[in-house]
Amino acid sequence: MDDKALKKLVTDELEWEPSIDAADIGVTVENGIVRLVGHVATYAQKMSAETAVKRVKGVRGYVEDLEVRLSAKTFSDEGIAGAVANLLEWDVTVPRNAVKVKVENGLVTLTGEVNWAYQRLAAEQSIRRLQGVRGLVNAIAVKPHAQASDIKRRIEEALDRQADLEADKIQVTVEGDKVKLDGKVRAWFERDIIERAAWAAPGVKSVDDRVTIGF
Repeated sequence: MDDKALKKLVTDELEWEPSIDAADIGVTVENGIVRLVGHVATYAQKMSAETAVKRVKGVRGYVEDLEVRLSAKTFSDEGIAGAVANLLEWDVTVPRNAVKVKVENGLVTLTGEVNWAYQRLAAEQSIRRLQGVRGLVNAIAVKPHAQASDIKRRIEEALDRQADLEADKIQVTVEGDKVKLDGKVRAWFERDIIERAAWAAPGVKSVDDRVTIGF
């Protein structure tokens, strides 16, 4: 697929997605790498735009330069921090008192340590939809629980169970609590499936995803 056709597909997908106001989003494509420029009204729209781009067939990579421009109503860092703390306290998937919050100019930074990668992800998901949030840094660490050989086995078994994947084309390397993924898939959503499977293994603290998109 040439870049002109891919640009149209991405633009159409952004306009189709009801959670995004695409009026101020520009799209450029070079060698299958999509870049979004412009601005959106909320951080949630920024994340939705990224998800929409990844759904499009033919996207080999993604660069996002979208700015979050909030409405005229101002949101103090203290107010945002309080709202984030309340969300975390009420979220049953996030261990109590495990996550610390810092907010500076609307940028939320999460730190702390949890037992599982899904808890790390859960801590950030609801925050994306909060008013006043301009960006999010998830620096939460995951405690190690398993040996490297066990992590590798569990990830490979999880990939084998996925109907949408050709698992034999993915190479999994584990050093301590760090996972490296190599190989090639047909679409970006497959790459996301592989990365989620790696993060789901107990004891994984980081994932170096080098899987490429090929056709």
